[in-house]
Amino acid sequence: MRFSPPRRQLLKYLLAAPALTLPGFTLVQGAASDTSVRVTLAGQALMKYPVCQAPYEGLQAVISELRRGDVIFTNLEVPIQSAASGTPTRDTEFFHAGSEITLDCLHEMGFNILALSNNHAWDLGTSGIVATRDAVEQSGFAHAGTGHNLQEATAAGYLDKPVKTALISMAMGSIREGAAATADSPGVNEIVLGPDLVPRAEDLQRNLAAIRQAKLSAEIVIVYLHNHEWGDDFAITKPWAREFARQCADAGADIFVSHGAPLLHGIELRDNKPLFHGLGSLVFHSHTDVGYYVPEVWESAIVHVDFVAGQLQGFEIVPVMMNEVGDDPDQQWPTRGRPRLAKGESAQRILTRLQQKSAELGVHLRIEGERAFFAAA
Repeated sequence: MRFSPPRRQLLKYLLAAPALTLPGFTLVQGAASDTSVRVTLAGQALMKYPVCQAPYEGLQAVISELRRGDVIFTNLEVPIQSAASGTPTRDTEFFHAGSEITLDCLHEMGFNILALSNNHAWDLGTSGIVATRDAVEQSGFAHAGTGHNLQEATAAGYLDKPVKTALISMAMGSIREGAAATADSPGVNEIVLGPDLVPRAEDLQRNLAAIRQAKLSAEIVIVYLHNHEWGDDFAITKPWAREFARQCADAGADIFVSHGAPLLHGIELRDNKPLFHGLGSLVFHSHTDVGYYVPEVWESAIVHVDFVAGQLQGFEIVPVMMNEVGDDPDQQWPTRGRPRLAKGESAQRILTRLQQKSAELGVHLRIEGERAFFAAA
C-alpha cells in the first residue's frame, strides 16, 4: 500500500526577501502575533526505503504523533535520486539515497520543513545536491542548508503558516572535499571546527548573520546543526558545541536542534530558548551489521515545543524506538530502523536517560507515564 502524496499546491513557501537597511534607521523585528504554535522536532530521517509504502504495526501512531505539530521538522539524511542526480560518491554500506517516494512519505508523516545539510548530501555528487534541493522544493517543503552557492546555502528557508518560521541549516564534520558550497559552486552550508575547537570565524559570522537576518521577519527561528565532530565519545555534548548553540540563541534562534551523533543528547536552555543537542534518528535504514552500534542508537524522541506570541511555553517529549533487526528476516534492510512509539519499560528507560542528561545541563524534565514535560517559567 502506498500513501497518496499531498497535492502540489503545497508549493507556498517563499524565499526570504533581503532586508532593507538604511543609514540612520534601526531594523525592528517583526511583531509577534498572539498565535499558539507547536513546533514538532524529530530525529533525522535516514529513509532509504519509504516506510509508508509498507505500513506496519506502530507506524500510524508515529504519524498521528508527528501531526500534532504545526511546524514539523526533520533532517533529510539522504539525497533524492532522480534522472538529474550524479553517480554515487561512495561504494560502501554508508552510501545512502532515497527517491521522490521518500518525499511523498515525509509529507504523509506530516513534515513540512526539512534541513538538507549533512554528510550524506553529497552521496550523489554535486548534481545530486542540486537535484535533491530541486525535488524538495518542487514537492512543497520549506528547506535550508544547501544551495547553488554559499550565499544560497546559508540563507534561511521559510514556512509561512501558522506564523512565519525560518530555518537556518548547516553541517560540520565529515563533509568531504567537493561537498561544501562555495561562492560560485553548489553544495552544503559547511561550518568548519578549527583545531582550537572553535568554529572557523568566517563560517561562524556568516551563519550568525543569517540568523539575525531571519529574525527580522520571522516569529520563530529554528537553527539546525548536523554535527559529526564527535571527538572520542559521541554520547557527550562537547563544551564547544554547547557554546556554539548559545551563540546561535543569542543571535536570534528560538530553537537550536542538532543531529549527527545518532543518539539522544541532553537539553539545555539559553534565555528560555531550548537547545536540543541531539535527537538521534526517526528512521535509520543503516546497512551496518547488527551490533555495530550501541543499543541507545536505536532510541530517540519526538519533541513538541509550544509557543504563544513567539514565547516558549514548554515542551513535551515522546520516546521512540527503532528495530535493529528487520521485521522481516528475508528483508532485513527495508524492514529495519522503523520508528514506533516506545512503551512501558522502554519508554521509561529512554526518558530517564534523557532526564539525567538534561539535568546535567540545568534542565529538569518531569516524567509522567510514557512522556516527559518541561514548563517554561
